[in-house]
Amino acid sequence: METIYNKIVNGEVVDCIVSDAAFIATQEGTWELRATPPPPTTEETSRDWRDQELSNTDFWASITDHPQYSDRMAYRVALRDWPSTSDFPDTKPTL
Repeated sequence: METIYNKIVNGEVVDCIVSDAAFIATQEGTWELRATPPPPTTEETSRDWRDQELSNTDFWASITDHPQYSDRMAYRVALRDWPSTSDFPDTKPTL
C-alpha cells in the first residue's frame, strides 16, 4: 500500500514522497510515515453544513420587508442553536 512519508533532517520535514514501506527502506536518511488526519465525524460534518447554511443566508437579515422574514430569522436561530439540541446531528433544521 502506498502512503506518504516525510524525510526528516535536523528535526525538520525537508521532503515527502508517496511510496510503499519497501521502497522507503532502501532510502538513506530518516523517513517517517506522515500522520493522516482522521475523517471528519458526523458532528464535524454537520457543523460545517450549518456554518455554510448560516453564511448562505446572511443576506436575509437585510431584507426586513420580506413576507417570510420572521420564518427565515427563526430558521437562522434554529441553525445557531442546533448543536446544543438533543437532535444534533441527526435532524437538520428546516425552513
